[in-house]
Parts: sequence; structure tokens; C-alpha cells
Amino acid sequence: MIKVTIWNENRHEQKSQEVRDVYPQGIHGAIASFLKEEEFQVKIATLDEEANGLTDEVLNNTDVLLWWGHIAHEEVSDEIVDKVQQRVLEGMGLIVLHSGHFSKIFKKLMGTSCDLKWREANEKERLWIVDPAHPIAEGLGEYIEIEREEMYGEHFDIPAPDELVMVSWFEGGEVFRSGCTYHRGNGKIFYFRPGHETYPTYYHQGVQQVIKNAINWAKPTNLPRPIYGNAKPLEKISVKN
Repeated sequence: MIKVTIWNENRHEQKSQEVRDVYPQGIHGAIASFLKEEEFQVKIATLDEEANGLTDEVLNNTDVLLWWGHIAHEEVSDEIVDKVQQRVLEGMGLIVLHSGHFSKIFKKLMGTSCDLKWREANEKERLWIVDPAHPIAEGLGEYIEIEREEMYGEHFDIPAPDELVMVSWFEGGEVFRSGCTYHRGNGKIFYFRPGHETYPTYYHQGVQQVIKNAINWAKPTNLPRPIYGNAKPLEKISVKN
């Protein structure tokens, strides 16, 4: 059973009735509800908990970490960010959702600003599957259509993805790299664009399928972490004059 931790800053839910109306159990609760229908062991962590919800015990017992943040990125402890990065390098999967593109952990792992264009205009988003053979696209058609979403537009300041699984088109004309995979150390990372807090995106079956597929793709492998540092020779080295 894959051990999944859903991390949510949980600030919009506290501040906005509009968000509470859409996600009465929080964004984390909405995601947890459909993940619990599968064979995932799910726990929730939020910003205001001890160690921002990501204690050593939580991190060491997480196979895949989902991350949703927006208005409180800077409140996440740098020490916790370093620990999450280390766990990713050791093999923990990381799925960064929507405005998590600006999180400390995503920017640290990408090494870029991760900036982009945006607009809130209740517009249609069509996510085209551009790598239909990828495991994250399993069970999906040619595209996922979301009736109302926030627009994210290029240029998206990220490194070229290891694999580009999805590209979004928006009603206003923009396009965006919406499903991007990366490898860092032994860990796998997936950035997935949809999920603005005032839209019911996480109730969309296509979006749910992508997240479930991404968890299965990002789960740790059994491969050992490479050994670094000074190394003894495998063969005898002849002495040369």
C-alpha cells in the first residue's frame, strides 16, 4: 500500500467563505476523499501544525507527498524544505499541484523562478495529452476539459521537463505546460497545473485520475541510492613510474 501525505497550507479555507463553500473539508479533504477510495494509505499535513505538519516521523513514513500552497509559501520553514528535498533525493515522490509552482520546495528542486502568467476569468481549460503512452495518462482520452479554471500562461520559467505529459489550452488563447515530470536523485516529481481554490477542480474525475496515476508513477523504487565520495578501486591499480 502506497503511503501518501497530502500537504496543504490550509489558509484559504480559513479566510474565505467562497473557498469553504467549494471545499467544506478543505482542498486536502477533497483530495483525500477520492484517494481513500483506492488502495492508498492517506494522511494529511497542514502548515500550522508542528514542523509545518512534516515532522521526521511523517516524512520518513511517506512514499509520495502531494503539495498545495498559494498565499503562505514564505511561512514554510527552510529547515523543513531542506528535509523534504533530502527525502526526494532519497526516493520519495513529490506531486506539486497548481500554485505550488511557487513553493519553496519546487523552486529549490527546479533551480529557477518558476514564474508564469495568470488570469482569473472563469474560462475553459482543455488539457491535451501529448504523451498518451505515459503511465500518468493511463485511462484518459485525448484531453481533459475543465469548464472553469484560472489561466496559467507561458512562459513558465522551469527547466525543460524530463517528460511533458500534458499541455493546456485556455479560452483566452494561452497555452501552458501543465503536466511535467522530473527526476531528482532517486525521487520522481510531477507538476500538475489545475486546482485553483475557488473552482471545484478536484471533484473532476479526469483530474482525480491524473493524481492517482501520478502517485503510482512517483512511488519509490527499490533501487539503492548511489554511493558518493571517495571510492576504493574495484580493480588493482598498477604502479606507474
